[in-house]
Amino acid sequence: MDNSKQLGAPVPDWTPPPVPCRERLEGRYAKLEPLDADAHAALLFNEFQGHDTLWDYMPDGPFASSSQLHRRLRDNAADPSLDFYAIRDLDTGRLGGVASFLRIAPAAGSIELGFITLAPCLQGTRAATEAFFVMMDWAFTAGYRRFEWKCNALNMASRRAAQRLGLSYEGVFRQAAVVKGRNRDTAWFAATDADWPALREAYAVWLNPANFDGQARQRESLSDLTALVRVASDPVL
Repeated sequence: MDNSKQLGAPVPDWTPPPVPCRERLEGRYAKLEPLDADAHAALLFNEFQGHDTLWDYMPDGPFASSSQLHRRLRDNAADPSLDFYAIRDLDTGRLGGVASFLRIAPAAGSIELGFITLAPCLQGTRAATEAFFVMMDWAFTAGYRRFEWKCNALNMASRRAAQRLGLSYEGVFRQAAVVKGRNRDTAWFAATDADWPALREAYAVWLNPANFDGQARQRESLSDLTALVRVASDPVL
């Protein structure tokens, strides 16, 4: 009888990667500025104002005033477990959203992208897509093995975005949390360092200026480019 054990593939010479160091990240279309409530709150409030549905699946918000948003952004920027960025569209110069690294676990080689809030001026733009790419690229270049995206399972826009970005569906954690007095089931998506070379090439093709016409409309979709890389697709979509 074979008494050998299945212990998982070896990870030779594993060295935990560094934690993000709140540095400015920049691409061709987007700049990610370390979140600074004094510098960013008023500008972001102007873009978020009147769009309360942005906060439907977030743990807080909407915010009735710039000062309320300022307090939240100040707390986010000061939280050592988070690495928050404000996202600027370089085509327009407008500051239009925020996103953060969270659940940063260097010993496991795992990092998550979350707290994504995009004003209408940034939604659907190549700057928004490039911002996510820049954060993914930083993580894998730094040595992380796994890049996660989690969202409320009812948030179809977020689930579609994860698929479009090339993240593989990994299932739903039922009754994972209570948010604003309501149940939250959480849908999980992820990419690994094994996926990243092909995903990075897909992004390079999509972000190439030649892939856009004079009105910045894509010629080839990112979903088509990343479809072959995803290990599993979301069955709900």
